[in-house]
Amino acid sequence: MPHSFRAEAVFDGVRLIHNACVTVEAGRITAIGPANGPVTDLGPGILAPGFIDLQVNGAGGVQIAGDTDLAALRTVCASLARLGATGCLPTLITDTPAATRAVIAAGIAATKAQVPGFLGLHLEGPHLDPRRKGAHDAALIRPMGADDLDLMLHAARNLPALMVTVAPESVTLDQIATMAAAGIIVSLGHTDCTAEDAQAAMTAGARCATHLFNAMSQLGNRAPGMVGAVLAGDGTTGLIADGIHVAPLALRVALAAKTQGVFLVSDCMALAGTTLTEFTLGGRCILRAEGRLTLEDGTLAGADLTLPQAVGVLVEQAGIAPERALSMASRIPAQVIGRTDLGHLHPGGVADMVHLTPEWRLSGVWQGGVRIV
Repeated sequence: MPHSFRAEAVFDGVRLIHNACVTVEAGRITAIGPANGPVTDLGPGILAPGFIDLQVNGAGGVQIAGDTDLAALRTVCASLARLGATGCLPTLITDTPAATRAVIAAGIAATKAQVPGFLGLHLEGPHLDPRRKGAHDAALIRPMGADDLDLMLHAARNLPALMVTVAPESVTLDQIATMAAAGIIVSLGHTDCTAEDAQAAMTAGARCATHLFNAMSQLGNRAPGMVGAVLAGDGTTGLIADGIHVAPLALRVALAAKTQGVFLVSDCMALAGTTLTEFTLGGRCILRAEGRLTLEDGTLAGADLTLPQAVGVLVEQAGIAPERALSMASRIPAQVIGRTDLGHLHPGGVADMVHLTPEWRLSGVWQGGVRIV
């Protein structure tokens, strides 16, 4: 039986439709417009597509690591859904080859099990530049070898999507081209490269960048760096919009310079969705305080952020139009991983939805038309 959800505004992935209803039946959207069947009035706020998070280090008390298994991925995906991200790429940061193999095996198992919200994996390292390591363990950073490339190609054949963050300093252009040809989303990050080196990697097949501004060579007037290459390029880039990793003014400037292809990521850790104040990552303590996650020396280690919060920061602090901010959390990241069936609301589409209050707080989440928050 159809059921309609009325909201002050519906964001369909591109535009805001005021005083409309989204009608759902059997987990699918059947119409956007007048009500059909019983109506749930959501009141003030915006009903939008479920958000898509392409950089998720952990959630629900679980960190993506060498001991990650199918159950751990279920926990992470379910925890993120309750925070508004109805689809995600669980992300392994720099670790051992054994850990990488274990996480890929868990991802393949999650694919076969059709875990709700699991859209693939993001491997952030270990092929990075130690000069821009951030919270990554420098002792585990290394160049990509033939065995590493073979493992990436195996993962790409068996996962719905695979994003791999590399630094141009740690891979060859041929390796980038081979990964891109296999459908891997090659993302540049944790790099001190020049703008020219970044552009060469982009020409070879890298079409994304990892957390713009953070852990990369900055924009200078004579040395544009990685940031300059990203802003001038036609690829895509993730952005941590917590107002801490990137100042609101820098957010506004970046989005004025790059008008398309920027998407939001939470870069969240195991603490997401919990009240925990610290946890251990690779033998190092991660502390949570005042909206930040840091190592004991103060280095930022992921973010204490959800995508609804990031949308709010863009609108309220950076002055970005709501339609653009919402698309950066839904339609654009879905497009990055080739999921045109997600990230927007349309008849026939999956009824993954979020409802945000006028203050940009999350007040409802639906997966397949079933309310989970």
